[in-house]
Formats: sequence, structure tokens, C-alpha cells
Amino acid sequence: MSMAAKKAARARRAARGQHLTRQGSIDKIATGIPGFDFVAGGGLPECRATLVAGTAGSAKTIFVSHFLTAGIQRFNEAGVFVTFEDSPVDIRRNMCAFGWDIERWERDNKWAFVDVSPETNGPTPIVGAFDLGGLLSRIEHAVRRTKARRVTLDSLNALFVQFPDRALIRSELFRITTALKQMGATVVFTAERTEDYGAITQFGIEEFVADNVVLLRNILVDERRRRTIEILKFRGASHERGEVPFTVMEHGLIVIPISAQQLTQESTTVRVTSGIPELDRMCNGGIFRDSIVLVSGATGTGKTLMSAQFLNGGVQKRERCLLFAFEESRDQLFRNAAAWGMDFEKAEQQGRLVVQNQYPHAMPMEDHLVRMRNLIETVAPTRVAVDSLSALERVFTLKSFREFVISLTSTLKKQQIAGLFTSTTPSLLGGGSITEKHISTLTDSIILLRYVESKGQMRRSINILKMRGSPHDTQLREYTIDGHGMHIGEPFRDVSGILSGLVHSLVVEDERDE
Repeated sequence: MSMAAKKAARARRAARGQHLTRQGSIDKIATGIPGFDFVAGGGLPECRATLVAGTAGSAKTIFVSHFLTAGIQRFNEAGVFVTFEDSPVDIRRNMCAFGWDIERWERDNKWAFVDVSPETNGPTPIVGAFDLGGLLSRIEHAVRRTKARRVTLDSLNALFVQFPDRALIRSELFRITTALKQMGATVVFTAERTEDYGAITQFGIEEFVADNVVLLRNILVDERRRRTIEILKFRGASHERGEVPFTVMEHGLIVIPISAQQLTQESTTVRVTSGIPELDRMCNGGIFRDSIVLVSGATGTGKTLMSAQFLNGGVQKRERCLLFAFEESRDQLFRNAAAWGMDFEKAEQQGRLVVQNQYPHAMPMEDHLVRMRNLIETVAPTRVAVDSLSALERVFTLKSFREFVISLTSTLKKQQIAGLFTSTTPSLLGGGSITEKHISTLTDSIILLRYVESKGQMRRSINILKMRGSPHDTQLREYTIDGHGMHIGEPFRDVSGILSGLVHSLVVEDERDE
């Protein structure tokens, strides 16, 4: 592509409002796939060929379809889809599930199919005995007719299966991609892999054709699938390294780069109530508006109660609150809240409380994160409670769980939303929580709820283990629970070893004097 042609292409995209990134002498075209352009440092290198390789079910066809769709919807750029496997009818039907009206775009001359899929009555007549000149002519015609700047070929493995002369196929594919790049098109083609961590492709086409390589993986870990994307190489351009999680949802493919969560959010000294007056006093006036509080305790210590009082404190201040519940149904939560004197049903009717209930195993961790972030954006709450993190941690891998917490806390902090997460300890006397160990550094405050065995009775202890940026009460205080909620009392004087779980009674001064 000549310099004059490149300048003209940039001018056309600028007129349509497309963002064009330059790295040295390499221009990048935004794909429009959420999250991917951040990982790619602005998008795919313009007027170059990118290989997208992955095993079955890794979302290769969705990736290239989303690439064309975003070009049409966001940048007013037409696209050509060359299909070697699925028929255009099947592709239209499958992609309609994401709300992509391909038939309308075809009528508007924004999307064109070049159908090279196998015929049901026999082998395709498209490819000649010696070259793919006929195919190239068809693609070039579609590009000129639509003035396309994006071309996808899905999937090249079908060619290698049908025609055994691999060297010839590679040579012809190189001729096709070279011709398309000279026409000013950015080319993305897919290929099948046999293993997620094996050879890049089954036939080694990337060594001869591709300028860039993107790998999609659909990994089975602990009986659950997890999708990741990795940019293996961008020729002459920078990009992020390593695997990044992604998911496929109702609007297409979403990449979730943890590196996008940056420590640049503003901080505030404004305090809000925890919903428990004595706890506010222990926190030197309440918790910070942009802080994340982790409440850790064994089953029955009052974690859900504390999250309910936290939300009710916001409701009483006419704030909008959001609860993500992973262990109890809405009716069960509302019944329990009513038993503590809190009318959550009324708060919901007034629009001050939104509750989302979902079993952790109902969807992948990345889907949970995207849905939660979307709901936070829609509801625009000032408080968010998650009950409980342990339910998620038990179902998913530690890596995906930690990435989830990083992304969620970053979202809340960026919008200065007060967050309260609960975590269940494995033993009744506390300690040893996996969740505590791996997210304690990500939270601003940690509140420990513990059982205390003393003189034949089970009592309860509360302690503020840490609170960033503020002095706080460090004593281990006893608390009780009744029909009005949690009530924090005096510090423990007659027992020690509460936090370690090795509780033993002490002889107080008054008893010795007697």
C-alpha cells in the first residue's frame, strides 16, 4: 500500500471518527471488541494479516464476526466475511443471538459474504486445481463493491483438509493476503489448534502468512471451562504479554484485562455509616465512602446481618444500595431482614435497594464480573454488598477468583462506592480463611467476627483488624444479636487467644481480690 493510499485511508477514518493509534511507523486500527484494544495497545496493526488460532469452542468465529460488526456499528467501516466451513445462512443465524443484524448490513452494502463452504452434494467447485485465483477475484470484487476495510477468512483449516498440497495452499494464501493488504484492508483469519498449549496451528500457516498471532484458549480447570486470549506476536508493534481472561455474553466477546485496573482513583475523607452506631464509633466516625470492608467469620456469626445493616444504613440516608447474594434467595434475605426490623421490600419498592441473587456455579467467573459491573453502572449505587465471596472462591480457581476481586474492587473505588464483602472461615473459632489470605491486601478494612467459648457458653467477638488511613478501636469487643440487629458491647477482659482460636480464661483482678 502506497504512502498516499495510507494517508487517504487515515483521512477517511478520521472523518468517520475512528480512533487510529500510531506506534512508531505502525498504525493500529481499533477492533471495537471491549477490552481487546487495551491489551493490543490500540488495536490490530493496520493493513496487515492477523491469525486468530484456537481449539474448538474457543470463540474464533465470534471474534472475527465481532471485528466486522464493530467496524460497521462503531466506525462505519464495511467488512467482507470469507467462509470456508459454515454456510452464510448458519453464520447469520448464529450471530443473530448477539443482536447482530447481518442481513440488514448486507442489504446496506456494509457486509458481504464470500461463500467457499463445502456443498452438500459434493466438493466445492470454487478452488481450481492449481491456484486460488478465482477465489481472490471474488474477494477483491466484494471488497471493491462494499469499499471494505476489514476482511475475515474463517477457517483456513478447511482448505488444508480439502487440498493436500500444503505448500501450494500456503503460497496462494500469502498471495491473497498480500493483495488484500495492498487494497488497504486489514485481514483477520482463523485456524484450528489441536491443543491449547501445543503447536500454534495444525499446519503451520502462521510462519508463512501471518504478521500477527492471537491465541484463544478454552481451558478445562477443575471441571470448569475458562476462556483466555493471548497476543503471541505483533510484528513491529507492542502489546501486552500473557493470557488475559475473556468471556462471550449477549453482546459478543468481552476481554477482561486486569492490567486495565490502575491505581489512579481519587480518594475521599468523607465517612458513611456502617449501619451499626457502635461500630461507627470503633471506626472513628464511620467507614470511608470509597473503602472496601471485608467481614470475616464462621457460619452464624452475623456476616449477613452486618451486610444487611450496612445496606439499611444507606437506605435510611436515602442512598441507593445494591446487594449481590450468592447463598440466599431474595425472599429468604427479606424475611431475615424483617426479623431484624428492616423493611427491605419497602426499600426495593422505593428504588433504594436492588438485590441480585445468583448461584456461583450458574456461570463462569468472568460472566459474574461483567454482569455485576453492568448492574453497578445501571443502578449507580452508593453502597454495594457481596454476600459472600467464599461462595465464589469455592467454585472457581484461585487465579480467576483473585482477578475477579481486583476488578470488582477497582470498579467500586473508581466510582467511590462503599463496598462490604463477607467471607466464611472454615472453622467455628475462625482463622485459616483462604479468602482472607488472598484478598486481605486488596481491602481497606477487615472486621473479624469470632466465636468465643467461655465458662460453658458460646459468646461472640468483633475486632477491627485493620483500617487504612484512620485510627480505630483495636479491642476485641463482645457483641450480641437480637430482633433489632447487632449490638456491640464491652471489650473482653476474662479470656485471651480469641484470634488464634486457642481461647483460655483469665483470672480477673476482682476475683483475685476476693
